[in-house]
Amino acid sequence: DIIRTIRDPEKPNTLEELEVVTESCVEVQETGEDEYLVIIRFTPTVPHCSLATLIGLCLRIKLQRCLPFKHKLEIYISEGTHSTEEDINKQINDKERVAAAMENPNLREIVEQCVTEPD
Repeated sequence: DIIRTIRDPEKPNTLEELEVVTESCVEVQETGEDEYLVIIRFTPTVPHCSLATLIGLCLRIKLQRCLPFKHKLEIYISEGTHSTEEDINKQINDKERVAAAMENPNLREIVEQCVTEPD
């Protein structure tokens, strides 16, 4: 429910409407008492999607802000659905790269527009 309303950076649609994320792409594993591992596997709309990294960043930021329990996040592109999935998976799961990306005012503004709930 948390990620279904994230909007695509280029289109007026949500990631759910574009089938970039579905309920089956979310896996939650209990790792300890009140601690969870949340794994998201998303599918870009095209194999050369230039915004796949940005979509992964939006997923990470929205979940970090909204999950009410202690968690570790792993976000991946669904296997075989993007031409540079390995590189992008490394980027969106690297805390330092994510922090650096969110320090960029232009990038931060785009992420905020994508993750902000519609009125």
